[in-house]
Amino acid sequence: MPFEHMELNTSDPKAAKKFYKGVFGWKFEDMKMPHGVYTMIRDSAGKGVGGIQKNPMAKAPSSWLGYNSVPSIKRALKKVEGRGGKVLMPETTIPNMGSFAVCADPQGAAFALWQMAAAPKKAAPKKAAKKRTAKKAAPKKRTAKKAAKKRTTKKAAPKKAAKKAAKKRTAKKAAPKKAAKKRTAKKAAPKKAAKKRTAKKAAPKKAAKKRRAKR
Repeated sequence: MPFEHMELNTSDPKAAKKFYKGVFGWKFEDMKMPHGVYTMIRDSAGKGVGGIQKNPMAKAPSSWLGYNSVPSIKRALKKVEGRGGKVLMPETTIPNMGSFAVCADPQGAAFALWQMAAAPKKAAPKKAAKKRTAKKAAPKKRTAKKAAKKRTTKKAAPKKAAKKAAKKRTAKKAAPKKAAKKRTAKKAAPKKAAKKRTAKKAAPKKAAKKRRAKR
């Protein structure tokens, strides 16, 4: 497996950056880290090719360190020790990035292990979340609507009852007048009939008078 990252641990980062820039045209990007400043190395195309930092071990000589990516540093360290290697720096975590450890092979050559931090879980799509919220809110909405309708009906009930009672009272008051009118009409009926009969009897006389006047 190829080295994923190359790192220069040097006694003079400033001088090292000047040297490599002149030789390869590298560009540098400084980042503040818990243990100091770490410089990312980028080539002329902007691709990351490694890093530079002040040597954490003051008396150690300046040297390049290759990082090999592994799925589990703990398992890799067990294999290193099981095959005669040494752990020079135990697993160290870099927040939000990953963790690393520095080892040496049986001949003393140093190398590093790198484990990338687990990717954060993807948030549920807003649309799906909105749909779930709407689904949860639907029963409450229907219940609220039903309750509001019930309250309105309850409030309207007394008015409806009062209106019905008023109509009943008006009908009750009008009943005697209606009855009196009916009785008057009943009493007037014989007179009207008599008048009609008188008019019928007078009709022949009227007709005879009209004929005489015509002659």
